[in-house]
Amino acid sequence: MGCFLVPTTEAIVTTVAAKVQGSKEKESESKRTPFTGKVKWLTKLLWGGSALLAFEHVWHGEVVPWFPFLTAASNPTDASVMVHEMATAGVGMAVLVTAVWLGMVAASHVIENRDEQPEVQAASK
Repeated sequence: MGCFLVPTTEAIVTTVAAKVQGSKEKESESKRTPFTGKVKWLTKLLWGGSALLAFEHVWHGEVVPWFPFLTAASNPTDASVMVHEMATAGVGMAVLVTAVWLGMVAASHVIENRDEQPEVQAASK
């Protein structure tokens, strides 16, 4: 029903945050991926997942091109079910995508540290 709105909201927030932080961040000669680049990974994951979910809801007729857009919002009983779905499935999906992103950030940190170690050992000899 409306579960895709939660990751979409997170995608909007992270997109704005990445743009604001990106304008403040200076370019460096480091081979490391800047944090804004890593936040952009999250925004891409969230926007892609949200688009697929929205398409699925349109496909099943739960999202329509006229007001109130979400068919469940037109009936108070269905609206409470929709809010419950957003609170459970929507939040769960957003948390899962964010957890996967955190794993990606951790893996990139390990890889970047591993790649820099030979340079440090060669410089100390």
